[in-house]
Amino acid sequence: MSAITRVVLAAAVVIVMSGVASCGGRAVDETLPAAPPPADTAAPETVLWGDTLIPPDTADVVQQEPEPEPEPEPAPPPPPVRVCAGGDVVLGSNVDTAWATRASSRLGRPVPARPDPDRLLAPLAPLVADADVVLINVEGAIGEGPAPRKCRPGSTSCYAFRQPVAVAGALGRFAEGAAIIGNLANNHSLDAGGAGFAATQEHLRTAGVAVTGVDTLATVVVTNRGDSVAFLGFSTAQAGPDPRDLEAVSRHVERAAQRFPRVVVTMHMGAEGASAQRTANVTETYLGENRGNSVAFARAAVDAGASVVIGHGPHVMRASEWWGDALVLYSLGNLLTYGPFSMREPNSRGAVACVTLNEHGDVLDAALRSTYQRPPGVVAPDPTGRAAWLVDSLSQLDFPATAARWGGEARVVRP
Repeated sequence: MSAITRVVLAAAVVIVMSGVASCGGRAVDETLPAAPPPADTAAPETVLWGDTLIPPDTADVVQQEPEPEPEPEPAPPPPPVRVCAGGDVVLGSNVDTAWATRASSRLGRPVPARPDPDRLLAPLAPLVADADVVLINVEGAIGEGPAPRKCRPGSTSCYAFRQPVAVAGALGRFAEGAAIIGNLANNHSLDAGGAGFAATQEHLRTAGVAVTGVDTLATVVVTNRGDSVAFLGFSTAQAGPDPRDLEAVSRHVERAAQRFPRVVVTMHMGAEGASAQRTANVTETYLGENRGNSVAFARAAVDAGASVVIGHGPHVMRASEWWGDALVLYSLGNLLTYGPFSMREPNSRGAVACVTLNEHGDVLDAALRSTYQRPPGVVAPDPTGRAAWLVDSLSQLDFPATAARWGGEARVVRP
């Protein structure tokens, strides 16, 4: 090999080695086209979720935001409580029974002084079939045996009533499914004296009948569903708290209303008879006695928290009114008075009032179910509704601005 050839080969080797060094020690065939980049090497996108930027490496694992939970349905209100009440109730007497002899002669048939109390009450059962609580004004003592004399011999305006012990049991089973409460705040529950008054309470409680009107504390009745209603009875007679002491009335009712939302107050007051149908905001007298101001009493009771005020004592139907949101029935007349009572109009008219109260003690509705009596005290529902129409008329006359109106089917209507 010539010297020139050796020089050329050496130069070529130097050039090749320089190219290898610049390529990191690997030979590159620059005549081959470059391979395309992998398909997954594109720059990942940032995901916007709501107001939050989700990093690329976590965007594909983000779950959908759950739907918000629906608001729970509000609990339904508890069912209301229906309280039914009537006027005076006397189921015969075993003292001063001479009236039965006179009635037998007048009617031309035997008149027992002590009839079967269940049979007497039976016609009223349909009128209280929807009641949770039934309030009865027990117009007389209950007992047996000797009793102190109440009336002077020859008296023409004094009457004594003591009903047989069987009456307590009849009252206890009178309204199936309803709680029964008897009011003793009236002018005849002491007809057998103090011992007889205590015996009356014992007989009623033994028969399952609660008692009110014997002191200033409310009697609480619990329905079959567990709802409670508080009752307070007042009377101008010796039995029961005095309705003429309005300051005390307010105190007693307010004390009950602070503990119980449903408070029913009953009053036995006012003049008596056909001439006593009208109701005025004045003090009434009868046979020289101060029989109180029933309007002032009722309004004081309502202002202190009563839901309903139910009156009796005049032996006739009287007006009704709304005082605020409370319902006042000034007299429900005679409901069932078997004995020496006048059955002439309007004394023969009575009614069962049924009032529905919600859990706050508000009056939701009311019905007035008319009754009629014939001598010597046999009661029946009155399909003509005469007593309800009478109350509606008297309400407009006596309380034009606050009258409780009684419409179709004797349902109460707010002004």
